[in-house]
Amino acid sequence: MIYETAFVVRPDASEEVVSTIKNALTETFKQFGAEVLVADSWGVKTFAQPTENGLKKGAYHYFMYKGEGNLNAEIERRFRINENLVRHLIIKLGEDKHQADIVKNYKNPNHTQAAAIDDEFGGEDKDKKMHSKRKSCWFSAKKTSPDWKDPKSYSWLVNEFGKISPSRITGLTPTFQRRANEAIKRGRNMLLISYQSNEVAR
Repeated sequence: MIYETAFVVRPDASEEVVSTIKNALTETFKQFGAEVLVADSWGVKTFAQPTENGLKKGAYHYFMYKGEGNLNAEIERRFRINENLVRHLIIKLGEDKHQADIVKNYKNPNHTQAAAIDDEFGGEDKDKKMHSKRKSCWFSAKKTSPDWKDPKSYSWLVNEFGKISPSRITGLTPTFQRRANEAIKRGRNMLLISYQSNEVAR
């Protein structure tokens, strides 16, 4: 199976600490015979809202990999005992036979298509609102899907008070509404979008 994991390192962690975390993860991949498909760093981001301990920033790192067995349990164990990690997430992406498409569809959240769409249509949010008024599914029309890694793809579905808009307002099909809800929950867990508003990490 193909999975992705992302983790956030404390902003005061040294480069040596970050390297140690990455090396430990790489060694775990080797130990379980996993293949790394994508390794990426998203840089330091300002959280959508501070953590319980008052942290406002963190460095994001991402891995996509192919593996089986108890690999994820071991990764989870290592993440939980590391005091330098602020957040982490492990998600199943799909089966090995879909590897080419899964890797191709990966987008670094710092380089999404949002800017291009915004330029082309005179404002992405305006385009989404037009679809909502027509009760037309924006994701179906654009042949795309909400991605937890890119809060711009779903923040418009959250109002200023942090409440997720229902499909009767967004115009999304039940399938995409479920995907959006899931993306928002994951984004909140990783501090990419606020629990209390529609503010996103910068």
